Amino acid sequence: MMRAARPLLWPLVPLYRLATALREFEFRSGFKRVCRLGWPVVSVGNLSAGGAGKTPLTIALARGLAARGFAVDVLSRGYGRKSKRAARVDAQGSAENFGDEPLLIARSAGVPVYVAAERCIAGLLAELDGMMATPSARVHLLDDGFQHRQLHRAIDILLVSRRDLSDHLLPAGNLREPLRAIERAQVIAIPAEEPEVAEWLAAHGWRGAIWRLRRRMELPAVAGPAAAFCGIARPEQFFARIEAAGVRLTARIAFGDHHRYTERDLARIASVARDAGATAILTTEKDRVRLGPLAARLPASMPLQTVPLRIEIEDEAAAIAALVCRVRASA
Repeated sequence: MMRAARPLLWPLVPLYRLATALREFEFRSGFKRVCRLGWPVVSVGNLSAGGAGKTPLTIALARGLAARGFAVDVLSRGYGRKSKRAARVDAQGSAENFGDEPLLIARSAGVPVYVAAERCIAGLLAELDGMMATPSARVHLLDDGFQHRQLHRAIDILLVSRRDLSDHLLPAGNLREPLRAIERAQVIAIPAEEPEVAEWLAAHGWRGAIWRLRRRMELPAVAGPAAAFCGIARPEQFFARIEAAGVRLTARIAFGDHHRYTERDLARIASVARDAGATAILTTEKDRVRLGPLAARLPASMPLQTVPLRIEIEDEAAAIAALVCRVRASA
């Protein structure tokens, strides 16, 4: 068992566990209302707070389902956006209006993305728009939806990593729910390089589908030493993958998850990179989306380069085919 991320908050863990147990009881007993949309919903989620790869997996699934003739849209909370109204994401818009993850999905997946605090409202808006389209097989992808129990879903795809198996509940650790919540899923997606997760699942009675995922960074050409910055849940993974690809990092700058950048932040990044002798500055796609026009504040002598993260499913054709069968059976 790993050490708790915030050990001073241990006394609050029993209260959090009680709250999650009460919420689970309310949904299982029918006390809490669950919204059902007209089209099947496939949820992509995880147990821990951030950093699991939900967004690149959602993009991969959107592309895969669209390639097989489905009319696909993505429903998202739109975390960090200023507006509270339900909306369709404008791919040319800003993270401030739509949230960084929905904007990235809209730009990368090429499918409609809808944001609302209540994902049911986002889904109804998507279906209203879809009434005007040519009828075809239709499906909603629910981004970061495992804990959003207010919306009925046909399939839950849950990302689980080795780190989750030894983590602790919030607020001391990073788990949003106890590990037994895995039982609600129909598909478990695990890192391909962590076979022990599949062994743990088998030992605990899991008999459902297991997808093995490989993360691939599309690193741009960098001629010399570089600086890297990001505002994501697990910045150390981003920095480590860059170095593993052969880039020499002379500066690493980490901000809080979903950090909203300011001119002062950009001045600091440029100063640190310059002092470290960097010839380029690297960041994630999500951070580049959040930067918006501020990216122009960085000096041309140290060009800003984006490092996309892609997720590939082992035997993707079979995995998507099985998913299609499940979706059609639930329609």
